[in-house]
Amino acid sequence: MKVNLKLSRVGMNMETATISVWHRQPGEVFRKGEPLYEVESEKVTMEVEAPCDGKLLSHTVAAGSEATVGGSVCVIDTDVSA
Repeated sequence: MKVNLKLSRVGMNMETATISVWHRQPGEVFRKGEPLYEVESEKVTMEVEAPCDGKLLSHTVAAGSEATVGGSVCVIDTDVSA
Protein backbone atom coordinates (compact mmCIF):
# COMPACT_ATOMS: atom_id res chain seq x y z
CA MET A 1 0.00 0.00 0.00
CA LYS A 2 1.36 3.45 -0.90
CA VAL A 3 1.53 5.84 2.05
CA ASN A 4 2.53 9.50 2.25
CA LEU A 5 4.73 10.04 5.31
CA LYS A 6 4.03 13.44 6.81
CA LEU A 7 6.26 15.77 8.78
CA SER A 8 5.40 15.54 12.47
CA ARG A 9 5.61 18.46 14.86
CA VAL A 10 8.59 17.98 17.20
CA GLY A 11 8.33 21.32 18.99
CA MET A 12 5.29 23.19 20.30
CA ASN A 13 5.67 26.14 17.96
CA MET A 14 7.17 24.30 15.00
CA GLU A 15 5.31 24.98 11.74
CA THR A 16 8.10 24.19 9.26
CA ALA A 17 11.43 22.38 9.23
CA THR A 18 14.20 21.60 6.76
CA ILE A 19 14.89 18.09 5.52
CA SER A 20 18.65 18.24 5.95
CA VAL A 21 19.68 14.72 4.85
CA TRP A 22 17.98 11.73 3.25
CA HIS A 23 19.39 8.42 4.55
CA ARG A 24 17.35 6.39 2.03
CA GLN A 25 16.97 6.94 -1.70
CA PRO A 26 14.01 5.98 -3.90
CA GLY A 27 13.98 2.23 -4.55
CA GLU A 28 15.70 1.34 -1.28
CA VAL A 29 14.07 -1.11 1.12
CA PHE A 30 14.15 -0.33 4.85
CA ARG A 31 13.11 -1.85 8.17
CA LYS A 32 11.02 -0.32 10.92
CA GLY A 33 13.19 1.86 13.16
CA GLU A 34 15.91 2.56 10.59
CA PRO A 35 16.62 6.24 9.92
CA LEU A 36 14.91 7.65 6.82
CA TYR A 37 15.94 11.31 7.02
CA GLU A 38 17.09 14.13 9.30
CA VAL A 39 14.93 17.14 10.03
CA GLU A 40 16.19 20.51 11.29
CA SER A 41 14.06 23.16 12.98
CA GLU A 42 15.04 26.31 14.84
CA LYS A 43 15.59 24.37 18.06
CA VAL A 44 16.28 20.74 17.18
CA THR A 45 17.94 18.43 14.67
CA MET A 46 16.78 14.83 14.76
CA GLU A 47 16.68 11.61 12.76
CA VAL A 48 13.26 10.38 11.75
CA GLU A 49 12.88 6.60 11.83
CA ALA A 50 10.78 4.43 9.56
CA PRO A 51 7.41 3.67 11.17
CA CYS A 52 7.24 0.24 9.46
CA ASP A 53 9.09 -2.02 7.01
CA GLY A 54 8.81 -0.84 3.43
CA LYS A 55 10.33 0.61 0.29
CA LEU A 56 10.92 4.30 -0.39
CA LEU A 57 9.12 5.24 -3.60
CA SER A 58 9.90 8.96 -3.79
CA HIS A 59 10.97 12.06 -1.89
CA THR A 60 8.36 14.82 -2.00
CA VAL A 61 10.74 17.27 -0.30
CA ALA A 62 14.35 17.49 -1.46
CA ALA A 63 17.29 17.60 0.96
CA GLY A 64 17.92 21.19 1.93
CA SER A 65 14.28 22.17 1.35
CA GLU A 66 11.68 23.27 3.84
CA ALA A 67 8.66 21.12 4.70
CA THR A 68 5.43 22.10 6.44
CA VAL A 69 4.18 20.23 9.51
CA GLY A 70 1.51 17.81 8.32
CA GLY A 71 2.77 17.91 4.74
CA SER A 72 4.10 14.90 2.85
CA VAL A 73 7.88 14.40 2.86
CA CYS A 74 8.02 11.05 1.05
CA VAL A 75 5.97 8.19 -0.36
CA ILE A 76 6.58 4.62 0.80
CA ASP A 77 5.22 1.21 -0.13
CA THR A 78 4.28 -0.77 2.98
CA ASP A 79 3.63 -4.01 1.06
CA VAL A 80 7.36 -4.62 0.59
CA SER A 81 9.24 -6.59 3.26
CA ALA A 82 12.73 -5.49 4.17
